[in-house]
Amino acid sequence: MIKMLDNNTLDMGALEIKDIIDIKLLQKFQDDFAFAMNCASVTVDKYGNPVTNPSNFTRFCDNFVHSTKKGDDRCAASHKRAGEEAARTGKPFVGVCHAGLTDFAAPIIVEGRLIGTVLGGQMLADAPKDQNFIQIAKEIDVNGDSLVEAVHEVNVVDLKHIEKAADVLFIVVNSLAKNGYNQIELDMVSKRLSNNFMQVSATVEELSASAINISTQQEELNTEITQVGVITEQINSILDAIKGIAAQTKMLGLNASIEAARAGEVGKGFSVVAKEIKNLAENSKETAKSISELTTKIQESVNGTIKNSKITLETTKEQSTAMEAVSENIQDSVYIVEQLSNMMENLK
Repeated sequence: MIKMLDNNTLDMGALEIKDIIDIKLLQKFQDDFAFAMNCASVTVDKYGNPVTNPSNFTRFCDNFVHSTKKGDDRCAASHKRAGEEAARTGKPFVGVCHAGLTDFAAPIIVEGRLIGTVLGGQMLADAPKDQNFIQIAKEIDVNGDSLVEAVHEVNVVDLKHIEKAADVLFIVVNSLAKNGYNQIELDMVSKRLSNNFMQVSATVEELSASAINISTQQEELNTEITQVGVITEQINSILDAIKGIAAQTKMLGLNASIEAARAGEVGKGFSVVAKEIKNLAENSKETAKSISELTTKIQESVNGTIKNSKITLETTKEQSTAMEAVSENIQDSVYIVEQLSNMMENLK
């Protein structure tokens, strides 16, 4: 099963033969190889489970060894030992199985990990000795004479030829595995590269939208600042009015002092002074009200300015984060391109 780890690498522990080699192609090659070499062959996964159908199995194995549970179990254990030895050495293993035939195991190794084994053989390196196979027949509970008759049908091949056949099988199958694995990596890298560019594109769109927002917010900020300037001018006008009121009040106070120095009839002037002071008081009241309203407007403008400033700051932070993401995606894309380059070199 093709499975990705958190660091965007392939989970080699989950990788299976069928993920990197077309089983139909493997079956065809295995059948042709077994026919050409006049040997038997089958491919198993790293747990020893068959992934192909047996090719060219002998009557010795099919009709006798595998006809009893003892023979089946001993055969499985023998294959397991051969596969483990092949995996340990990283090269084909050739040896005699529990039933006295010469077998071989060609490990399928990808990135230093065993993902399966091609088992083959069911041949003899020397002419069979009947007594040995009669003893084997007793051990696996089959008829001795029949087993001896079947073993004489087994092909006798020089051991060096068997070893060379195992080497050829090992080279071809591992080349298929390597090509299949490289194809998976190429697909993965291409997808990562595509995703990175999609993320870059999306980020650029976000940055473009953010730039528009900043422009709009800046215009609003400028409007608020202009409004503050207008209000400030209004305040200055009011302050001038207050200064005028203060001047008039001072003058009235002076007149009141003069009038107070007089007597009698002149006292009528106090009513005029009082009336003027009342009018000034009313004007002062309205002025104070105007100042209060303007102060509120100033506060609102200031709040608006602060709000827009905060939005602009947040947008700037988002842009900074987005730019960091773009930088990371670009760096990863560069790394992926390097990987692709290395893979292409390996395929040469």
